[in-house]
Amino acid sequence: MAIFDRFKGKKQQDESQLQPEAASIPEEKGNGSEEASSSKTGWLSRFKKGLQKTRQNLSGRLESLIKHSDRIDDDFWDEVEEILIQADVGVETSLELVNKVRQEVKKQKLQEPEQVLELIRQEAADMLKLEESSELCFSEDGPSVILVVGVNGAGKTTSIAKLAYQFKQQDKRVLLAAGDTFRAAAIDQLQIWADRIGVDLIKHQEGADPGAVVFDALNAARARRADCLIIDTAGRLQNKTNLMKEISKVRKIIEREIPGAPHEVLLVLDATTGQNAISQAKVFTEATGISGIILTKLDGTAKGGIVLAIARELQIPVKFIGIGEGMEDLKPFAADMFAAALFDRSAEEE
Repeated sequence: MAIFDRFKGKKQQDESQLQPEAASIPEEKGNGSEEASSSKTGWLSRFKKGLQKTRQNLSGRLESLIKHSDRIDDDFWDEVEEILIQADVGVETSLELVNKVRQEVKKQKLQEPEQVLELIRQEAADMLKLEESSELCFSEDGPSVILVVGVNGAGKTTSIAKLAYQFKQQDKRVLLAAGDTFRAAAIDQLQIWADRIGVDLIKHQEGADPGAVVFDALNAARARRADCLIIDTAGRLQNKTNLMKEISKVRKIIEREIPGAPHEVLLVLDATTGQNAISQAKVFTEATGISGIILTKLDGTAKGGIVLAIARELQIPVKFIGIGEGMEDLKPFAADMFAAALFDRSAEEE
């Protein structure tokens, strides 16, 4: 009997681990202008709060430097570089950013350190504005196929759920595909999210061929006239060669079945991993090509400057950022808003 009790307890514990981290699904709201305005204001407030750690580490330290500096000299610029680097902006990106600001200071013949912070904000925003659009690309004919890649633990499954929820809120017919057939409980976690959101999931048994899952999902998306098909993939970087082969195979199946697809390949990166996120991005870019980045957990790091490093070093647009666990805390990226929130000196008072 004792053995049965221990087995039962272990089974309950294992099942509890299948539950994804809590993320509230907001109640449906009306379409009034006041509610829309309130929602926008609420998001901006959460956005600034989510960047609080990075803002304190970056703009807070820059303000302190400016406050205690009498003039703009080489020592001043050296300290600006150090602050940027410690915020994970990256060495090369920091040097380039400071060089551009120095040139502008010289051009405008500025003398006071107080005038430097706004120039840094402007240059940061310009650096984030890539030629490639940060907006998602959707198909005009047939289902839009979004392939989502990233290492385990980066927030891939949760990001897929948040995307599916937001698409559904836009009255899109959404279908999910459980292409990560190797990670324990990955299929079950995605099923839980699908049930919560109210969308269908195409899945096979654990250990099945991911290509077969994707093939069935593509056919189902066409048959059911889905607007969006979001495909999960494995995220095992322990064996780079196998990962590249696996994802490349999946992409070829998508391209063969639906010309022009995948319409987006989104890489999910954990902002708390800092410069390691750059290395991950290079591996996945080589494996399958990346059209955009979802940067998660920005609220959990003081090194959100990694966004600047990603933009400069990878030239891949950040398309979504996550600053919380709520279903609405994954939002389209906007360079100006990000830079303003990062360097907004009044944000701490709100």
